[in-house]
Amino acid sequence: MENMTGKIKGKKEKLKQNTALYIRLSREDGDKAESLSVANQRMLLTKFVESQSDLHLYDVYIDDGYTGTSFARPGFQRMLEDIEAKKVACVIVKDLSRLGRNMPKVSEYVNEYFPDKKVRFIAVSDGIDRQYYDIDTGGAMMMDIKNMFNGFYPRDISQKVRSTFKSKQSNGQFIGAFACFGYKKSGSDHNKLEVDEYAAEIVRRIFSMYLDGCGQNTIARRLNDEGIPCPAEYKKRCGLNYHNGNQLSETFYWTYSTVRRILQNEMYIGNMVQNKSFRQVCKKNAVSLPRDQWIVVENTHRPIIDKLTWEQVQNLLKRNARQTGLDGNMHLFAGFLKCGDCGRAMVKVSRKGTACFHCGSYNRYGKKICTIHKITQWELNKILLDDLNLLIKSVKDIKQLVEEEQKRQKINPHLSTARLTEYQLEIDRLTKKKEQAYEDYSDGVISREDYLKYKGKYENQILAVQLKIDLLHKEKEGQKAEPNTWIEKLLACERISYLDREIVAEMISAIYVYENNVVRIVYKFSEEPEVS
Repeated sequence: MENMTGKIKGKKEKLKQNTALYIRLSREDGDKAESLSVANQRMLLTKFVESQSDLHLYDVYIDDGYTGTSFARPGFQRMLEDIEAKKVACVIVKDLSRLGRNMPKVSEYVNEYFPDKKVRFIAVSDGIDRQYYDIDTGGAMMMDIKNMFNGFYPRDISQKVRSTFKSKQSNGQFIGAFACFGYKKSGSDHNKLEVDEYAAEIVRRIFSMYLDGCGQNTIARRLNDEGIPCPAEYKKRCGLNYHNGNQLSETFYWTYSTVRRILQNEMYIGNMVQNKSFRQVCKKNAVSLPRDQWIVVENTHRPIIDKLTWEQVQNLLKRNARQTGLDGNMHLFAGFLKCGDCGRAMVKVSRKGTACFHCGSYNRYGKKICTIHKITQWELNKILLDDLNLLIKSVKDIKQLVEEEQKRQKINPHLSTARLTEYQLEIDRLTKKKEQAYEDYSDGVISREDYLKYKGKYENQILAVQLKIDLLHKEKEGQKAEPNTWIEKLLACERISYLDREIVAEMISAIYVYENNVVRIVYKFSEEPEVS
């Protein structure tokens, strides 16, 4: 560390660099050594900054209890926000494993993100000090090797943990974080389940109503009308820090799918059903496993539903299941059309021969959940056609921009990092302008017509800059510089006279419908976040 300190002291700069200290600790990663405690990391890094004449401590960012395989950590994300805002010019960690244990992502941050943002990176114990202008050296190779071994550690731990979990599952022990609705963990043994009488009574009602002929939508509507909390909301009211990854952020009510999952849950007849999904290390989403890989142990806890009722319900579910065909049943905007307020898919409804779309939440659960958001198919077609043709009209000059960029690339075929950075900053600037235009429209500052005009202008400019970036990359790879297929189609159109499924799928990412026929279109090239 003395050599490290001497090395850094030798690099004098006129202005002190605002420095972020990043600290991470995770029992899941096997971080047990006292030297890795938050207090010791803070003390080590603070002393290091104080010993450097060119560094100024700006802030300390701490993630205590967060795994290194994921970068969705609040402290780390807050640090990135400050880097984006140009408040931080240097990041210091104790060692590379504190930054993370996901080798590809750590390498991306150290070798790409930090240099792109002109941020210096220091890992004190590993003797790493990377200025944003450094070129690859033997030291960089050693850093990659350390990074690789840091990535092996959580995989080894994960394999051992999975082996232990499967052993417990095979013995009928519950190893989940939260018991399913109707049960709770035993106070004396968290690997055993006890009946939660309040929730269990609701489960019994759901099975009873279904056998009495109520459909799953009707059951959901009745429970909502009575003010009964849905499973996720009930867990929160019980003080549990529960989050359903399949649930929309604002969904706090019963839905068709919630009722169906309860009717299909074998846990309610006393069988322990586990290992239904698998999550790879460093991967965010779990993958569902086939039924033959589930671990099912019978008669491990007190049943809520008797086996005769269970079998009757399963037979009814199989008989009443609707098979959605791909031919004739898919409308033009299926999979793209969403309610702008609740985020649910819009459903197609026919009224007196007129095809229109309603909010799916309203259609299923009534106005207590969301409003109708009604729009006819004719109106929606017209809005999309007008917007697409406005876009086509505004991008006629793109061909010329592409040709000019191709000529420049022939003169200088090497990929220019400085130019790429310049282009990306331009896209960020235009995207913010477009977002501001939408906010002004939402607040009533500008009209719909003005919003569409600004939107088309900024999207035209974003598209032109993105084409330049694509051309730079393709030229580097020795490929012929050509626009993407959907861009070629757009440029080839003088005017779109009618919409078909191919046009919608090629160009549109999402369509949000608000009240009073207000529509927001998210194009695939716009990089606009899909939020309601």
